[in-house]
Amino acid sequence: MKDLDLEKTIELLNTIMEFELAGVVRYTHYSLMVTGPNRIPIVDFFKTQANESLLHAQQAGEILTGLGGHPSQKIAPIEETYQHSVPDLLKESLNHEKNALELYKTLLDLVQDASVYLEEYTRGTIGIEELHTIELQKMLRDFS
Repeated sequence: MKDLDLEKTIELLNTIMEFELAGVVRYTHYSLMVTGPNRIPIVDFFKTQANESLLHAQQAGEILTGLGGHPSQKIAPIEETYQHSVPDLLKESLNHEKNALELYKTLLDLVQDASVYLEEYTRGTIGIEELHTIELQKMLRDFS
């Protein structure tokens, strides 16, 4: 096995934590902006996404502090398009999930063959993020 680059791993986990915390704000905002006849299930979906983003941020923070790092108190920038139709919110969500997926893939490249635990954690989270992109793509089919 190769040596784990602690500094880069902690830095990337902080970036992931900031991104996931931004997801909490993003999805909470989306849940408040949904209108129309399908509002209730879509609001529930966004609230679930917000809760999951918080869980992912907490998981990343636990790991980075376990590695001796200090968790950031920042969140990643959140773009506000002021487009709040359901298709717009779903498209923005899909973009957010794809960006999260790239962060986790970068982490996997960094920890692969250096830490079995971090590799398994990252692979599991990648699977979750991939499932989210599939779900969002399916949701968007009704709007194309």
